[in-house]
Amino acid sequence: MSDNNPFGGPFGGNGGQYTTSVQYGGTAPASAKVALGDAPAAPAADVIKDTTTAAFAADVIQESRRQPVLVDFWAPWCGPCKQLTPQLEKAVKAAGGRVKLVKMNIDDHPSIAGQLGIQSIPAVIAFKDGQPVDGFMGAIPESQIAEFITKVGGKGNGAPPVAEALAAATEARDAGDMQTAVDIYDAILAQAPETIEAIAGLGELLFEAGDTEGAEALLATAPEAKKDAPPIAALRAKMALAAQAAALGNPAEFERRLAENPKDHQARFDLAMIQNANGDRTAAADNLLAIIKADRAWNEDGARTQLLQLFEAWGMTDEATLAARRKLSALLFS
Repeated sequence: MSDNNPFGGPFGGNGGQYTTSVQYGGTAPASAKVALGDAPAAPAADVIKDTTTAAFAADVIQESRRQPVLVDFWAPWCGPCKQLTPQLEKAVKAAGGRVKLVKMNIDDHPSIAGQLGIQSIPAVIAFKDGQPVDGFMGAIPESQIAEFITKVGGKGNGAPPVAEALAAATEARDAGDMQTAVDIYDAILAQAPETIEAIAGLGELLFEAGDTEGAEALLATAPEAKKDAPPIAALRAKMALAAQAAALGNPAEFERRLAENPKDHQARFDLAMIQNANGDRTAAADNLLAIIKADRAWNEDGARTQLLQLFEAWGMTDEATLAARRKLSALLFS
């Protein structure tokens, strides 16, 4: 973390322990204004191209074994695509060859997007070593595009302060230190109140702590233009899934039905919903994948549709999402 990060003071010392007593919903003061900026542009290389269904394996799968490849799924009629693609091209050129960009028109070449479960565009999926590893949907700000490229392709001239603070909050959450994560999110929102990642991150912690009302109130503070941004949409989907699972009942009943009949796809589906609500994402994904493998057409492809909704709720970068998406890709492309 850089020394000039205005969020670095409160949680940067004392062995990484946050020393204030901010609680859920509080606001931690920060010591300076947030200064965001993009890294200076590097010379543009031959890093952008269009692809086809026939060329996808060479342009994306094989090329990603040499360096990360971003695939931009778009269509001529898509308004947000027209907003995102120029920004994406600019950011990829500025990255100086750390990543490549491959653009796929889904009107002309719909099969790859369909097999990967792309249901809305624009959608950007990052491939490494022949596998989808990360991604995002929707037109996002240039600063977030730069952060995404840094995450996928490695650091250039350093991440902006807010990005560093968000990364620190993620590290705290991964370490089980939820209060520190809350404090960091509060500090970010004190200086940059429209940071949707912080709104969504803090909202998720509130929801996980049982304060659904507080989470909903926080989500309501998101700027109108960003209320459907991927992090916000993901949390809303997670909350909706939890409410849906709560109405299903006792998982033991579905386990009993599966023991009697492993082909009871409805029981497996409902069990997956409860497992997701209980935080067992891997089990939930595996049960939905089992339905897809056994009977792709069941309930009008309902298992795959539900799995994609879980991906949205978990977030594109969640480990369970990445692992399950790789398994789904293997099923669809095998």
